[in-house]
Amino acid sequence: MECPYWNTAAIAMTLDNLARVIPMRDVAPDRALEIAMRLRIILRYARPNRPKEKQTRTKARDGCEESGLSIIDYLRTSAEVIEKSATSEIADATGKAIEWMTEAAGNNAPILVCGNGGSAADAMHITGELVGRFLKERKALNCICLSANPAILTAWSNDYEYETVFSRQVEAHGTKGGVIIGLSTSGNSANVVNAFAEARRAGMKTIGLTGEGGGRMAEHSDALIAVPSKSTPLIQQVHICLYHYLCEQVEARVFADAP
Repeated sequence: MECPYWNTAAIAMTLDNLARVIPMRDVAPDRALEIAMRLRIILRYARPNRPKEKQTRTKARDGCEESGLSIIDYLRTSAEVIEKSATSEIADATGKAIEWMTEAAGNNAPILVCGNGGSAADAMHITGELVGRFLKERKALNCICLSANPAILTAWSNDYEYETVFSRQVEAHGTKGGVIIGLSTSGNSANVVNAFAEARRAGMKTIGLTGEGGGRMAEHSDALIAVPSKSTPLIQQVHICLYHYLCEQVEARVFADAP
């Protein structure tokens, strides 16, 4: 009878192989080493064979699934989340973010951006729009992506911890009057939360782009732009709309005379 919780096939095969070695009266050193190696195989591969936990991205409260939706339904669901995000709360928080970013950019104070995974890509996207250009031909803005330097990320994470990989860079680049933008769909990314805490100590404004509720970032955000959704991909889609608007407005205000 097969046990539902253990990889019994791997155990049986390994023990069968061990049986050919162990009965020997005098076990040579190389054979003893082989026995030890085979026992190690048991520990490595004969692990609990329990069902995998359901992935959080597979099905979300908004009705967005990775399978089962037509492209028309998916786009409609996406549009619904965008529509739900058109609230006075998000408008107010976005207005504050634009004001602080414009002031920082006008004084050449740093605009720091950070996030993990897809949000790291979004952080790089924001930085590209501000350092490069969005719509206008103009000078570069002082914007740094804290997720973009692999030497810093790997060195600090390897020697110390990943939770402080962004706050360490805030310590290096942050100044009073600057701004930090943190992206996290859950709002609970520890390294982003720690970066916000360090930024506040440096006298910077904190702008959080999160999902519904804001998670742990809510209490650390001077402006919280929380998309009313629990679905990671849908939140990220709205984040793109939001930070494109931020970049457009900041550029238009700082370079009002530019073509």
